[in-house]
Amino acid sequence: MNREKWLTIDELTEYLKMGRTKLYRMAQNGEIPASKIGNQWRFDREEIDLWMKSQRPVVGKMSAERGKRAEHEYD
Repeated sequence: MNREKWLTIDELTEYLKMGRTKLYRMAQNGEIPASKIGNQWRFDREEIDLWMKSQRPVVGKMSAERGKRAEHEYD
């Protein structure tokens, strides 16, 4: 499996299925792990994968909140 360690912005847009402008803005604002070399951004695939996992909602908390809402609907 040939997976490049460093992704370009175009490779990242394909990988994450997100817009190029949005990813540029996120990189500039420090919202996504990125390195700028000269005028080009590079993204470490492993760091992006870890960052994506950290963006997941907390399932237990969401389930508990849904349960509370459901209880109130039947009151």
